[in-house]
Amino acid sequence: MIRVLIADDSAFMRKVLSDLFNGQSDFQVAGTAVNGKDTIEKVKKLKPDLLTLDVQMPVMDGLEALAIIMDECPLPVIMVSSMTQAGTDATIRALSLGAVDFVSKAGGPISKIEPIQAELLEKCRDAAQAHVSKIRTSPADSKPLTFTPKIEREPDPPAIRKIEFKRRTTGFIPGHKPTITKIPTATTSPPIKPTPISTSNSLSNKKLVAIGTSTGGPQALQTVITRLPGNLPCGVVVVQHMPAGFTKSLADRLDSISEISVKEAENDEIIKAGQVYIAPGNFHLRVVEGIGGVRKIALSQEPPVGNHRPAVNVMFDSVAGIGKNLVSVIMTGMGCDGCEGMKKIKANGGYSIAQDETSCVVYGMPKAVVDAGLADEIKPLTKIAEAIVEAVKR
Repeated sequence: MIRVLIADDSAFMRKVLSDLFNGQSDFQVAGTAVNGKDTIEKVKKLKPDLLTLDVQMPVMDGLEALAIIMDECPLPVIMVSSMTQAGTDATIRALSLGAVDFVSKAGGPISKIEPIQAELLEKCRDAAQAHVSKIRTSPADSKPLTFTPKIEREPDPPAIRKIEFKRRTTGFIPGHKPTITKIPTATTSPPIKPTPISTSNSLSNKKLVAIGTSTGGPQALQTVITRLPGNLPCGVVVVQHMPAGFTKSLADRLDSISEISVKEAENDEIIKAGQVYIAPGNFHLRVVEGIGGVRKIALSQEPPVGNHRPAVNVMFDSVAGIGKNLVSVIMTGMGCDGCEGMKKIKANGGYSIAQDETSCVVYGMPKAVVDAGLADEIKPLTKIAEAIVEAVKR
């Protein structure tokens, strides 16, 4: 039995949602709340399995309440709000705070439940299975990483190499003091200092990072992308299962809090180093090779794959041919989207990183990859950015 707490300032919606859940054999309404402050108190007192939460409420709004709940007593939360369709920024903010999913009210604050009841029940049943916990990070886990390329010693100049060869082959002869006994240090080139990789570096045309995620993904992406260095010497493509109209808000929010640049992907644009491209909702994203060997984004509205558009498998299939220069990442999400594509990636020599079970909201997509023996590394969420940077250096 799934015990649900309903938080909404509308008495009508509280009644409608209560009737809906009480009419199901696997749900029980644990209680209702009328504002954010009331919601926090009821969550602590009633300890429900699931919370449905409105955004616009008096005394304390849903977003403020959500932040406190996820910090003090985390549980699966589904946002049910008239704001989520027109105010996509509020939805993205809620997801970044840890809400598992969202459903838009039909018809505004005074709503009819029929158009959304099937979607709401399905998402609530899925959310009730989610593993939600406070993500604890150390100060080092919250700062952007730096990308410092490996330094190789510059070859000695020809004259120095000749002297060294003579010293090694001649040796020391009794009664004879060699003219040169060691390589003079005063005339050698100074050591090469680490310098940031520019976006024009040749790696940008070779390496690529591809990330796939679903349920719990917005919060996971925030943890990972905000740690990627701005001088990452390659592009990053992302598929996050999300409806049309929300991915731009997700990209804009991540861009505003990250050192690396983040944007919603556009058709036919060239993939640049130090840039993250998020597939638009309702569009498949592929990576194709353009004129001169440059990589470009190709968007399409071909039929959904595994009920998803965008689908991680579609993106992974398109990048598998990159081979050893590909770093693929699979993170929290329901189902197994990405597993078939990862098989092709591994067959072509690509590198794979999977999120571990403990840090996943839903250990579905990464589990499929791990169980199939396709993961080169299994990392907690707070260590995935570091793993990406190290893999790019290889």
